[in-house]
Amino acid sequence: MSKIHVLVVEDDPFIAEDIREALTNVNYEVVGVAHNKNDAIKALEATSPDIALLDINLGDNLDGIVIAETINTEFQIPFLYLTSYSNREILDKVKHTLPMGYIVKPFDESDLFSAIEIAVSNYYQFNKTEALHIALINNAIPNTITQKEFEVLKDIYQGKTNNQMAEAHFVSINTIKTHIKNIYEKLDVHSRSEVIVKIRTLLN
Repeated sequence: MSKIHVLVVEDDPFIAEDIREALTNVNYEVVGVAHNKNDAIKALEATSPDIALLDINLGDNLDGIVIAETINTEFQIPFLYLTSYSNREILDKVKHTLPMGYIVKPFDESDLFSAIEIAVSNYYQFNKTEALHIALINNAIPNTITQKEFEVLKDIYQGKTNNQMAEAHFVSINTIKTHIKNIYEKLDVHSRSEVIVKIRTLLN
């Protein structure tokens, strides 16, 4: 599977660098590191990450919540909160933003990796796809996709693996790989994350 693109929002430069290094070492791609709200919004606009890791407390305020609200209204990607506090007051303040999870600092790297994988998979699996129709795709590309390619495209958007797709469609892994290759060529993309970004763009 292609690399997951991650935006890290953390006001402590040392912690941010530790997170970036840990993610890079296990084949994630950190597309940006932001230390405040303004830089985070700029990074979201410029990098199209698959997921954001948001420190709730940026400086002396709760700007992580503001960033989360902006993600929900403008970017529609999953995010996880990074926080040093797990008390009820903080949870009550952030739960309306519908995060995909909370990581309490200091955290174990394996817990962080698991949380990211689950968040990305669940978000795109459960994110509604009713608005995604084959005509929407074909009206935006010069070489139209087939109905079977469209079914595989929806599976990619929902985060399914090649094995899961092969089982669902009663075909071989090689057949799924052929469909994916054709989808990449027709959408002019090179990875699953680029497919998801393109679909999100069409749905907006």
